[in-house]
Amino acid sequence: MKREVFLVIGFIAMCFNSLYQYSWNALEPLLKSGFDVSIVQIALGFTLFSIFSSFFQPVGGHFADKNGPRNVGIIASILASLGFLGTYVSPNIYFFYLFWSLGSIGEGILYGIAANLAMKWFYDRMGFATGIVSMGFGLGSVVANPLILKIGNYKEVTIVIGLSELVIVTILMALIRYPTSSKGRPPGQVIFTTKFWLIYLSFIGAVVPLTTVSSQLSVLGKSLPPAELVTLISIFPLLSGGLRPIFGRVADMLGIVRTTLFLNVILLIGSISLVFGQLILTTVLVGFAGGSMITLYFNVAGEIFGTRFSTVNSGILYTGKAIGGILGSLTFAYLYTVNIGYSELFLILGSLLGVLALLPVIPRGQKRIRNP
Repeated sequence: MKREVFLVIGFIAMCFNSLYQYSWNALEPLLKSGFDVSIVQIALGFTLFSIFSSFFQPVGGHFADKNGPRNVGIIASILASLGFLGTYVSPNIYFFYLFWSLGSIGEGILYGIAANLAMKWFYDRMGFATGIVSMGFGLGSVVANPLILKIGNYKEVTIVIGLSELVIVTILMALIRYPTSSKGRPPGQVIFTTKFWLIYLSFIGAVVPLTTVSSQLSVLGKSLPPAELVTLISIFPLLSGGLRPIFGRVADMLGIVRTTLFLNVILLIGSISLVFGQLILTTVLVGFAGGSMITLYFNVAGEIFGTRFSTVNSGILYTGKAIGGILGSLTFAYLYTVNIGYSELFLILGSLLGVLALLPVIPRGQKRIRNP
């Protein structure tokens, strides 16, 4: 099987994965009214997604690196579809929390496998290849969000998505494999390096503005005309997903860490613009930089520590998204209800951490670990 086929499989898996994050703004009002709960209660669903998808990614990554991605990918695809199918049958918010958490576990594992299909098979063009695959983590929601908003009923939406994912992604996961030879440092060595934890802190900070806009756009834009808000909700995942291959190509040419730092600066500017009431500018800038930033952090770990154990290493790094997710969704939502100014300052501080913690990681002439 040609290695390009694995990019197509990874892309399709990412399209379904994106519905957990970038379709949240479309689903959130439907879930809130359907379960008759508060903003904070429904925001907890996004927080649970951030936690479970992130912390189970290195678990799935361990088995994928050790035994191959096929079997763990099949299990993950079943779990991911269960998140939507379980939501369809949930009688109350607590059952939704349960099924959404199970689905988030599957989504997180699938995300790691899909991204690493690109990283492992295309180490020579890692940024661009990972960008192609992860472009689906955005474009899937570009297609789905207008339909979700038009249907206006979470039950109809979740049953269609759940059944589609169960059939399509499960079949595709049965076809995948990793290359047999690659080099890299095991997680037992990686986690004891200062460089890894600087990357980790930077990732947490950079995730905050992305998760805030991903989960709270419908709240932040409640005073906007409905048509304008729907446009923002639709364009945000398009920006987030569509630009990933472009910035991946730029990173291959100019350096992965430097390109990631540039995107983090854009996220900081986007966060600051919210203080001045420029929600449209904030949405555009965070969408422009945020999706590509997530992808490039995987590449940062792969470039510095190699790809032999990249599924588990990037999975450990990805747990930072859980922390950033809690800060950007639940914490931001709480601060927003207390004082809008506090929430805006909180957003800026998170973005600033993303920039400052990455500065010491900028390479100064060292070579990446090369695959044979």
